[in-house]
Amino acid sequence: MTLGVVILAAGKGTRMRSAVPKVLHPLGGRPLLRHVLDAADAVGAARVCVVYGHGGGLVPQALADADCTWVEQAERLGTGHAVQQALPVMADVERVLVLYGDVPLIEPETLNRLIADSGETGLGLLTMTLPDPSGYGRIVRDGSDRVVRIVEQKDASDQERTITEVNTGIIAADRHRLAHWLGRVDNDNVQREYYLTDVIGLAVADGIEVVTAQPERLEEVAGINDRVQLAALERIHQRRMADCLMRRGTTLMDPARIDIRGRLECERDVVLDINLICEGDVRIGAGARIGPNCLLKDCEIGPGAEVLANCVIEGARVGAGARIGPFARLRPETEIGRACHIGNFVEIKKAQIATASKVNHLSYIGDAVIGSGVNVGAGTITCNYDGANKHQTVIDDGAFIGSNTALVAPVTVGADATIGAGSVITSDAQAQQLTLSRARQVSISGWQRPVKK
Repeated sequence: MTLGVVILAAGKGTRMRSAVPKVLHPLGGRPLLRHVLDAADAVGAARVCVVYGHGGGLVPQALADADCTWVEQAERLGTGHAVQQALPVMADVERVLVLYGDVPLIEPETLNRLIADSGETGLGLLTMTLPDPSGYGRIVRDGSDRVVRIVEQKDASDQERTITEVNTGIIAADRHRLAHWLGRVDNDNVQREYYLTDVIGLAVADGIEVVTAQPERLEEVAGINDRVQLAALERIHQRRMADCLMRRGTTLMDPARIDIRGRLECERDVVLDINLICEGDVRIGAGARIGPNCLLKDCEIGPGAEVLANCVIEGARVGAGARIGPFARLRPETEIGRACHIGNFVEIKKAQIATASKVNHLSYIGDAVIGSGVNVGAGTITCNYDGANKHQTVIDDGAFIGSNTALVAPVTVGADATIGAGSVITSDAQAQQLTLSRARQVSISGWQRPVKK
């Protein structure tokens, strides 16, 4: 059986009060629609079609790398009309699954169950049972517990309004039959729209049994209409990811205080303190510890490394057993070697620092290559920018850089060289020698400090 997935993403999202199409608003750092595309991929869809409308080309532009076909619903004439626009793209599939771009937490396991259970009948419907079904279309069943139709609340009788099983809108159907039913749907309603739910009554009229399935958790089928609902699902999503991390061997000091806005991969025995934000792709090696109030973005933290409080690490790699922070910033293209120490109020940018080197205090290292066993004193900076171009500083193995040193690139400090504190180094410093540049210290007798008049 070949499966095609149609994702309806043409809604305007008026209640979001935003110029951004609703399906592009982020959940866990990724657009709502991206989550649904991932679900379609997880159920093995041979073809995926996204029907977009509001925002024009903004949606396909934002997700240009998605493996799907984009179809514009130029006139928003209802969900049935939207699926009709996608069916020509589904000509080579046998079954069609309809999903929604603003229902991001649907689980592939739930969809697979719906597809499998309805495989013999031609029509599957995902429903849910709510303690308060107000506002939802009710699932009406006959005396044999077979689905006979869906009735919207405004059209329901008093008895039908007591029904707690409601429609989610997610269906799985034989493509040929779905096309036939959609061709018979009319727009004889207040909204003058073609509703996908009308195919349920048509299927029953044709003698096709409607098989239902339900999700394990109600949040799987929760849609997003405004920012309040988006925030509520964000917390649910974050807790789900936190629970997954803990089950895989990660310690979270408080699972309610972590935000994963992308993908976080942790090996065993990682410890994450509170208020951690992870963006993009983050990988943390076994036994590493991340302190409170840190931001990790598109970075890799090696096994046994320790990142102390209030650090920002972006686009960098930290070696095994290294210690970073507190209050350190590692910028893109930085590579910190094994057992290095990068201390408080240190900024590193586009630099490679080899094994067991230390930059412990109040320094800026940019566009540099630093060897192993180097000690960089407090207040050191690499002057890498001349106003037009960037230049590189090289510090070879075992060098010692005294405090408050300015290294004016391009410049090389040789192996085991020592730079005296307070120096401005503009030429290469020879290996195994002391290099310094200071004015001679003098004391002026008889000098008086100015006083206020």
